[in-house]
Amino acid sequence: MNYSLKHLTGLVFLTAFLAACESHTVKTTEYTPVISASQDVPEEYLLDVGVRIFDPGLDELSEQDEELTNGQIRVAESRYAPFLLSETLQRSGNWGIVRVLPNDLSPMDVIVDGTILLSNGEQMIMRVTVTDATGQEWYTRDYDEVISEFAYEPTLRQQNDPFQVIYNNIANDLLAYRERNISDAMITEIRTVSELLFARRFSPEAFDNYLSVNRDGHYQISSLPAANDPLLGRVRDIRERDFMFIDTVQDYYATYTRQMRLPYDSWREQSYAETMTLRELRDSARRRFIAGTAVVLGGLAAATNGGNYATQAGGAIGVGAGAYLIKSGFDKQAEARMHVQALEELGQSLENEVAPRVINLEDRTITLTGTVEEQYAQWREILADIYAAEIEQF
Repeated sequence: MNYSLKHLTGLVFLTAFLAACESHTVKTTEYTPVISASQDVPEEYLLDVGVRIFDPGLDELSEQDEELTNGQIRVAESRYAPFLLSETLQRSGNWGIVRVLPNDLSPMDVIVDGTILLSNGEQMIMRVTVTDATGQEWYTRDYDEVISEFAYEPTLRQQNDPFQVIYNNIANDLLAYRERNISDAMITEIRTVSELLFARRFSPEAFDNYLSVNRDGHYQISSLPAANDPLLGRVRDIRERDFMFIDTVQDYYATYTRQMRLPYDSWREQSYAETMTLRELRDSARRRFIAGTAVVLGGLAAATNGGNYATQAGGAIGVGAGAYLIKSGFDKQAEARMHVQALEELGQSLENEVAPRVINLEDRTITLTGTVEEQYAQWREILADIYAAEIEQF
């Protein structure tokens, strides 16, 4: 056997090796518990937290992630994840009241915004930005968690969400930042700015002068209304009504999360298996393309440059083997596309429906309709009418 034929034989063996290789990933997940503050914080120094509905992240998908992402499920996750985070923060005991906010109409002491960057049953990546009422950004961080299939064991699923560690890490980072960077005086300022921002939305002519914006674009207190200011008292009453409505909205999110949990967990578990299969198929297809291309190139070289019949025949065999492997790679990709379709079909049943909400006021009964976000916008308009009517009487 001459050198060219030996070279071709080596390529064929390399091809067989690459096609036979399988990749195995071993995952270990260490559970991170929620940390409580090292000392009890007086109630007046507990900051209220608003967790806004997350951005589904559909505009930030890569081309590869786009074909694996079901838009309906991602939108459902953008409502599911904030509620789990709010529950985790409330359970930590480190904050005042923690609420999921349907929009940005109600100022809170601390606001948590999030974007879901990746969610496929195996891995979840969230980007979280935390700001306070003054406009000061505390931080922006990405949280990335990869779980094993054991996270979907029934006993474990009953205890925690498979990705609960992400929410625990966010809660712990939030506490750590507050303890390191936010003094009691700053907490008092944040809470006051939050209240004045709410008041200014209902009566800008009365409360505009109490706040100013510094060179960094952050709110600061210019002066304070008198403690017994009747307008401030009315604003506080309106704010309490607003909080009461937001609390009823929490019941909606709790029901939504509870109803979503079973089909969502089932989808994630199946998505995990599909993701693993899809990765193996793609890796196999990639190996087949690499090996097939190597054999084709080697076979062509032998067929065109070989000096005798045996070498040329060996080169022809190499070209044929390489062509077969490349076609095999295309077939594997077609099979992968079938799994992507399966992922899409799994998510068709998750939809968001909101029943009309009836609210009894002292002088009338109102019915709010539409999505929870639309209902809250309608409620804010009603609050503005109530405030205007009370001011006229005053």
